[in-house]
Amino acid sequence: MESKPNSVKNLLVRVFLFSVLVLVVRFAYVVTIRGGSCDSGDFCFFSSPENVNLAGIQLSSSSSAAVSAGDGASSLWTSKEWRKSVDFYSSVFQDLLSHGFLSTKSKVLCVDTVLGQEVFALKEIGVKNAIGIAKKASPPLVRYGQGFKQPFGDNSFDFIFSGGGGIDRTARVSDFAAEIGRTLKPEGFLVVHTASTKDVYSFNSFLRLFNCCGLVTSRHVDGFDSSMPPMRELVLKKSFHTEILYPGEKSLGGKCSVPGYKQELVRKAEPIIAKEPLKPWITLKRNIQNVKYLPIMADINFKQRYIYIDVGARSYGSSIGSWFKKQYPKQNKTFEVYAIEADKTFHEQYSTKKAVTLLPYAAWVRNETLFFEINKDPGKEVVDIGRGMGRIRPVQAEGSSGGNVDKIQGFDFANWLKNTVSENDFVVMKMDVEGTEFDLIPRLFETGAICLVDEIFLECHYNRWQKCCPGERSSKYEKTYDQCLQLFHSLRESGVLVHQW
Repeated sequence: MESKPNSVKNLLVRVFLFSVLVLVVRFAYVVTIRGGSCDSGDFCFFSSPENVNLAGIQLSSSSSAAVSAGDGASSLWTSKEWRKSVDFYSSVFQDLLSHGFLSTKSKVLCVDTVLGQEVFALKEIGVKNAIGIAKKASPPLVRYGQGFKQPFGDNSFDFIFSGGGGIDRTARVSDFAAEIGRTLKPEGFLVVHTASTKDVYSFNSFLRLFNCCGLVTSRHVDGFDSSMPPMRELVLKKSFHTEILYPGEKSLGGKCSVPGYKQELVRKAEPIIAKEPLKPWITLKRNIQNVKYLPIMADINFKQRYIYIDVGARSYGSSIGSWFKKQYPKQNKTFEVYAIEADKTFHEQYSTKKAVTLLPYAAWVRNETLFFEINKDPGKEVVDIGRGMGRIRPVQAEGSSGGNVDKIQGFDFANWLKNTVSENDFVVMKMDVEGTEFDLIPRLFETGAICLVDEIFLECHYNRWQKCCPGERSSKYEKTYDQCLQLFHSLRESGVLVHQW
């Protein structure tokens, strides 16, 4: 006779468990999908009073919703580290308020704020319309989003903040800058805390990358604890115009401008070898150990792309694999690699190098058919296999000299460079073109393409002393060492960081 009451009891237990399950699902929806907020159409599990006092902090209704997220969040917000961080950002924002960059009526976005301290600090000082984004949502202060892919419409915010050096860790910094330009309102302010603008090169790279905005002011700020490195606070204002002009630049033949900070880097570089070496093959090999690489002297973090161009690449192991991949200081950046090599002897090995783009042509001053000589050492009748191409000349000069020659296709290298890279890219170039540098370098100046290159490793070919024949000079090249010196000095005087290769 007791089976019926037991059945009723079991039914009631099941109904209760089902009700709890419904409540849990609804709670998860409100917190994760709706950001922890409710409206009149929601079935809410909590309601927030207009003002809540938490650990001595007076919160407005805009931030009190966060308190209702659960005991874990409340525990976090009453922790010493949380309070220290909030106090730090409160002082930062109060200073920005006093200078008129931020208003309590501003619509604010905090980028890459993992726990939302910046948003909490803004709400605490009266900036109610603030939200943060991060890779992992932390409702209601932080919703899902990333700096380089923001889930907002165009011209959405009056003020955008990126703190904690977050921009220094952004792999897609150019996309980050583009998104700032899209979501920040005209006349709106961008404030960034970064540890990567300690030198003038990186500082100017940052400004050029954020070409939507002009610099208003900058200052150094200390972190809220000893684990944070000193930061530079940059305040930028979005312009109605698309192009921002930068001071301190001088015109270079009307084609492009050379910033003063590049000239300063040139002054810090290793000296050019002033006296012609008796054993150039030894001297120049040793000289590469003295090179002051640009990434050693400056931070290259704020660049759109990173590109290495090997002009006269020969085999993959000649300089790309043996030198650039292993020795060039890349600051953990991934470089796009272009190998420009006309000699088909070396083409097949590049077919297996997926990270290298081969241009199987000769870098030249225009698009035309050329001839090139096959290299061989003086006194040798047999050409070494894989020795590589020598001098090139236009097809019209076919009968100018004897010897082994072959046809190749030349292309306008300066024009290709201008169509491939931009001023916001970091471009490293190695050039070993058997004397053609005396044609290519002037063409780069003439077109302004030279200003797109950050660093050049140049082998200059002249009638140097022969390795095989003491006391004899090479008859293969007409230029002298003094003419090579003039080429190097003209590059450096124009702000181009060039090294003897």
